[in-house]
Amino acid sequence: MALLNKLNTPFFQEVGEIARFTGRFFREVSKPRQEWEEFVNQSYFIGYKTFTLVGITAFIMGLVLTIQSRPTLVEFGAASMLPSMVSVSLVREIAPVITALICAGKIGSGIGAELGSMRVTEQIDAMEVSGTNPFKYLVVTRVLASTVMVPILSSLAIAISLYGGYLGANLKGDVSWPLYWYQAYKVLIFGDFVPAMVKTVFFGFAIGIVGCYKGYHSQKGTEGVGRSATTAVIVASLLVFILDLIAVQVADVLGLT
Repeated sequence: MALLNKLNTPFFQEVGEIARFTGRFFREVSKPRQEWEEFVNQSYFIGYKTFTLVGITAFIMGLVLTIQSRPTLVEFGAASMLPSMVSVSLVREIAPVITALICAGKIGSGIGAELGSMRVTEQIDAMEVSGTNPFKYLVVTRVLASTVMVPILSSLAIAISLYGGYLGANLKGDVSWPLYWYQAYKVLIFGDFVPAMVKTVFFGFAIGIVGCYKGYHSQKGTEGVGRSATTAVIVASLLVFILDLIAVQVADVLGLT
């Protein structure tokens, strides 16, 4: 039992530190004089610089999902339901989660490595000595940018993946442009869009917080920078799945599924 407690202590200590880091974020973001210029810069790097990767992945995802699903539906004589099935799957679950995982890998590791490098080279300490608030300038701006841009990237991924689905439906079939989009949207309801978009906000927040926390508390020189980037991706990806599970359960309780 004592050994089990020793093994669990670092885990709960890490959870407590992240919780305290999150609490400090909310205290700092509520104070006036936000760093809006840095927020815009981070939104550009987090959003625009990630869009190409997200767009390509979303297109392939929609194309492959349609191609793989078509034979089964044809076997049961339900080929006409292909656009509807693909749209529900992409909007509800696949596009938001895959986009969040891509962002966890690219954004989480990028923030962790960037802030980790600044920590080990004492740039953050220099900002504190010069009277600048490094937490507000470095952490708050990046977390806010991640929270805003991940839902936007997810929305674009849904649109691109549905277009990929249209091309996939026409590889071995013949579905007109108006008919495809009519069938794709007629089955979607308010309860499909809202939970998907709300949970992407939490995905973005979790990715930003974890990346900033790991980088801000990086230690042990260049080795620590690499470790911060790696653990940021792992923890952020795990949190995406946990938050997705919670979101699905909440949506089910509220009758939105």
